[in-house]
Amino acid sequence: MALSLEDVHRIAYLARIAVQDAEARQVLGQLQGIFGLIEEMQAVDTAGIAPMAHAQDVTQRLREDRVAETDQHPLFQSVAPQVEAGLYLVPKVIE
Repeated sequence: MALSLEDVHRIAYLARIAVQDAEARQVLGQLQGIFGLIEEMQAVDTAGIAPMAHAQDVTQRLREDRVAETDQHPLFQSVAPQVEAGLYLVPKVIE
């Protein structure tokens, strides 16, 4: 994909970024390098290769799913301003 200096200025305008001509020329070179790399990667034949979610085939170690804390529900509700039937009562905010 060929970009021009005007394209860089337009992208900067859309992003609301002020760039000077010297900066725009530097960014143009960087963008052309990025697009060149993308074109090289797209040219590689990937037929028959399954997509991967991660570069390495690893699994995450998971901890045992068990209860680690005691039930403190009555303690928490004892300091609440209003409680009814085990539920916290709050002021109505939507009419």
